Amino acid sequence: MTETTVAGGRDAASGADVGEARQRGPRNWRPLLLLIPAFVIVSLFFLAPLIDVFVRSVTDPEPGVQNYVWLFTTEANLAVVVRTFGTAFLVTIVCLILAYPYAYLMTIVSDRARNVLQLFVMLPLWTSILVRTLAWMVLLQDTGPINGLLMSWFGIGPVPLIRTTFGVALGMSQVLLPFMVLPLYSAMAKIDKRLLPAASNLGAKPVTAFFTVYLPLSRPGIFAGSVTVFILGLGFYIIPALLGSSKEIMISALIQQQISVFLMWGQGTTLGIFLLACTILILVVVSRLNRGASLFPGVEKS
Repeated sequence: MTETTVAGGRDAASGADVGEARQRGPRNWRPLLLLIPAFVIVSLFFLAPLIDVFVRSVTDPEPGVQNYVWLFTTEANLAVVVRTFGTAFLVTIVCLILAYPYAYLMTIVSDRARNVLQLFVMLPLWTSILVRTLAWMVLLQDTGPINGLLMSWFGIGPVPLIRTTFGVALGMSQVLLPFMVLPLYSAMAKIDKRLLPAASNLGAKPVTAFFTVYLPLSRPGIFAGSVTVFILGLGFYIIPALLGSSKEIMISALIQQQISVFLMWGQGTTLGIFLLACTILILVVVSRLNRGASLFPGVEKS
């Protein structure tokens, strides 16, 4: 009697599983239909132009890889590439140094003070980047307020601030700082505030507790913010064009020069493909280095 009951229960369970599978089968495909509009939009506005850019890089002015040979064998191009990556790296380091204590402060203050600090972070994002760059041009020029203060207070100047790498890095850091603060704050907000006092109670000095406990736990925010700032810094155009000089040209300005001035579409698109390939490579490398956490704080790995 027991075996019959068990067998009947198994048959009922199997029948129920089959019934559920039949019911789930058709419905599993329905959510995919919602992706069709997104796929069409991405194909039309991203994939198709990207394919066209790649085709131009190997067919203009004639089929071949001469444009890529031009990119990697011209000293001026290599200097532009090194300058672009060096400036983006410098901006990333500056943003990390400034954003880390600011994001930490946001996690320990009251809610009202935190809202004010968040407002200070978001406020620059509501202002046009062109307006902010023009403001930096006024501040950094030889007769601007900064040089005026240096001359009146310290007797120094005029110090060349504009049309230099320093001016470009300063302007880019101000624009990209929120993109470092927000991921850092998102990661730090999840860290238990009792860990540092616990480490101190166990005999660790505050500096040791910070570097062995808090800093490793904030690593996802560091990775996410650094990657975001670095990649955005690689493609900046307005700030290097207005605050830099012809000697401080970066890849984005070189692309504009090749396409708009010299009408060399093949060389310009080659630079674009090279920049895209570098971006993808950076994301792959960072994702492998950051296997323990997501590149995007707040989005858990499945």
